[in-house]
Amino acid sequence: MPISKTIAKQLENASWIRRMFEEGIRLKRERGADAICDFSLGNPDVEPPPAVLDALRRVVAGNKPGSHGYMPNPGYAEVREVVARKLRKETGLDFSAEDVFMTVGSAGACNVILKSILDPGDEVIVLMPCFSEYQFYIANHAGSMVPVETDDTFLPDVERIRAAITTRTRAIILNTPNNPTGRVYPESVLRDLQQMLARTGQPIVVISDEPYKSFVYDGKRQPEVASFIANTAICNSWSKSLGLPGERIGYLALSPQLGDTTALRRACAFSNRILGFINAPAIWQWVMLEAAEAAIDAAPYEHKRNVLCDALQAIGYEVRRPEGSFYIFLKTPTPDDIAFTKLLADEGILAVPGVGFGRSGYIRLSLTIPLERIEKSISGFQRAFLSSSRL
Repeated sequence: MPISKTIAKQLENASWIRRMFEEGIRLKRERGADAICDFSLGNPDVEPPPAVLDALRRVVAGNKPGSHGYMPNPGYAEVREVVARKLRKETGLDFSAEDVFMTVGSAGACNVILKSILDPGDEVIVLMPCFSEYQFYIANHAGSMVPVETDDTFLPDVERIRAAITTRTRAIILNTPNNPTGRVYPESVLRDLQQMLARTGQPIVVISDEPYKSFVYDGKRQPEVASFIANTAICNSWSKSLGLPGERIGYLALSPQLGDTTALRRACAFSNRILGFINAPAIWQWVMLEAAEAAIDAAPYEHKRNVLCDALQAIGYEVRRPEGSFYIFLKTPTPDDIAFTKLLADEGILAVPGVGFGRSGYIRLSLTIPLERIEKSISGFQRAFLSSSRL
């Protein structure tokens, strides 16, 4: 049975993350699970906080009449108010429940806002390297992705962004803390970006994809993008912060600084419906009514970051220690990151080649594996490093 030409072409460039995750399943079956150290998928290994699980038990046991039925497409009003209150506290902006749309994770939120603002051929600037699914989200809505390289330290280069803006530019996607690089964008960069956007006079939406916002290390914090950039649409989820990636619960929030969002609010509610989401999962909305402020402890990830970065640096790798997220974007000792990924696989180590994120010569390592697996992998990293000289 033939498939769509578009999907066939996209499958050729499909996510290296999933490809390596599936390779891990194969290798574990062949060699045994204990023989594989799988750094490929950002699947949290810390369980949800007790407050979340307790709230889930109460929601299920209470079985409030009508709690499993249809609702307004943006979600339950009282849950949206809880999110709006949280955003008011974090950003200092006057978010209301009407600015919030409960979504099927941050991915759902990204698709809802893109569907709501893009016409065929409209452009979306994406900073490279980037989360590999952005290209597909944009293509879903007939948009055109415009890749713009970050600087040598993986921070946004405002002048490069300015040069990429055209009359068709409708959005810029920011992802901080960043997947895959772990960079946290500082206030100075956000202020410079806002000043540049204000000078363009164009109504460009900055889509701030924030699922890793609670994973910032060394006593730092992630500056609130919406506090510095006026035309912000926040996409967030509890997938990472509460260890719930399989439950698909998140939200889209339109900044009050966007101006009159009456039409955009209607478009987002409509898009949520016609994309097939209809609404975010009811049970998890009720859980978030009680547990939206909860968070898993990021300290174990910070410790694993330190252990792995210290070990890799001692071996001789060029290491940039991530400031946030739970990824290390490691420069490979050879420019061919795919070949080096294969060397690691021979050692039972699964990593994602940087080419999958738009930056060759790197690999992404996820810290969402047990500490003992990280420690076990060190000798394999050393052997691969030594073998790379023969590539």
